[in-house]
Amino acid sequence: MTTAVSHTPKRRLRDWSRISDEGKRAETFIACHLLKAVEGRTDLGIGDFKPGYLRDKAKREVGCIVLRDQKPWIPVEAKKSDDNLSPSLSHYQQQTGAPYAFQVIKDYDFVDADCLAQSGHPMIIPSRTFLSQLL
Repeated sequence: MTTAVSHTPKRRLRDWSRISDEGKRAETFIACHLLKAVEGRTDLGIGDFKPGYLRDKAKREVGCIVLRDQKPWIPVEAKKSDDNLSPSLSHYQQQTGAPYAFQVIKDYDFVDADCLAQSGHPMIIPSRTFLSQLL
């Protein structure tokens, strides 16, 4: 099965606050912060970061992926409140060899944890924790 990494992010509104569907609003909110972090990390010279998304012919999808120096770094699946780990997230972490994979939950409270301290398996993490460590 071929996995396509699209270097162009999905078309998203930058003003996530105007989206009425709560799930789509959470996904767009997190994607906008990821885009800001990608641009900031590249501008600071930390590496060459690019946003994208993953989808294959079987219609498995992960809404966001961050490429670091042209290699998959962090696939991210954003959810409003669903804490059932996305099977697509695990699949794509294995397929791409990305060291990190996160299911970011918008409605969870902040947890004092280092997101990048452990690699190798997908993690469910609150958006407040994840987003506070992006840049």
